[in-house]
Amino acid sequence: MTQHYFSESPVGDARQREIEVELAGAPRLLVTAGGVFSPEHLDQGTAVLLRTLEKASYGTTPLAGPLLDLGCGWGPIALSAALTHPSAEIWAVDINERARSLASENAARLGLENLRVAAPADVPTTVEFAEIHSNPPIRIGKQALHALLEQWLPRLAPGGSATLVVAKHLGADSLQSWIAAEFPELTVTRIARDKGFSVIKAVKC
Repeated sequence: MTQHYFSESPVGDARQREIEVELAGAPRLLVTAGGVFSPEHLDQGTAVLLRTLEKASYGTTPLAGPLLDLGCGWGPIALSAALTHPSAEIWAVDINERARSLASENAARLGLENLRVAAPADVPTTVEFAEIHSNPPIRIGKQALHALLEQWLPRLAPGGSATLVVAKHLGADSLQSWIAAEFPELTVTRIARDKGFSVIKAVKC
C-alpha cells in the first residue's frame, strides 16, 4: 500500500535533514525527513498563509485562547504561532507520527515551551480554540477532508476563527462554498489570493 504524508506510520527514508526557514521574521534551522509533507522546504501554500497572517498584523494582539495548527507536518505554522505568541497555548496536531516527532524536535530546538504536539485523539475534548490555522491535507480526498473539518471547526470558541490556505486548482472555491453551507454559524470569506492560492477565513458568530 502506498504511504503518504497523511499516513499514520509512513515508510521510507526517515533520516533527518536540516533546512533553513524564515519564521516569525528570522531564519530558523529546523529538521525534516521523508514521509512528511513538503520535507525539502517551506511549502508555498504555507508561506502564503504565514505571509497573509503577517500582513493582517497577526501577533499584535494577544490570542484570546489556544491556537490549533491542524495537520502540522514538521511544524512551520505552529512554530511560527508559538514564536509570535510566546504566552499562548499552541497545539500542533497531525495523524502522522513522524511529523509529530519532527515538530516536537523543532519546538525543542527553538526553546518553545508553549507548543503542544499531539495526535488528534489526544487533544482533550474540552479544549476550544480561539484560532485554527491550517494548510489542510487536500489530497486525502474530499470526503475525508470534509470529515476532518467537521471534526475540528466546531471546536472554535465563540468569536474564534479558522484561517485555511488552499490551492485554487485543488478546489479552494468549492471548499469555501462547502464550509459556508455546512456551518451556518461561520461567516466565511476569502481574505487573500496569492500565487494560485486562496486564503479562506471562517469566523464563528
